[in-house]
Amino acid sequence: MPTDHRARAEELIADYRRSRERLDDTRRDLAAVTATAASADGRVRVVVGPQGALRELLLADDVTQRMRPAELAATVVRLSAEAARTAAQRTAAVLTEVLPAGTDPELLLGPAPEPVPRNETRPGGDEPEDEDFSDTSWLQGRTGR
Repeated sequence: MPTDHRARAEELIADYRRSRERLDDTRRDLAAVTATAASADGRVRVVVGPQGALRELLLADDVTQRMRPAELAATVVRLSAEAARTAAQRTAAVLTEVLPAGTDPELLLGPAPEPVPRNETRPGGDEPEDEDFSDTSWLQGRTGR
């Protein structure tokens, strides 16, 4: 009889260790989730982590000459939301492997971020006119005046 209890205890300990290893693997897999989204021309690229937090923002050298500040900002927001949705899908896929059958990962993660429209307008109407900063140096302020 004592050997039956000992065998059962050893089996439970082994199950616990396997579960613990699986949990550690899942945590590593979740931490490694990233997603990337890029503008159609490739000049703006964002990388987000498993919870959609921005990890990298990569801009082409000429992006500020080709895009107005408001357009660049809207592009970064849109791409970040797009990448966050992809990261949420990848995170859900990792969790699906370890959750009980029929469990919706969204119950743990919450709903995926909403898409951001491509041509989002600012509250209050049209975008404000940009100031002319052609005679401005980022390091020294205005030049030529």
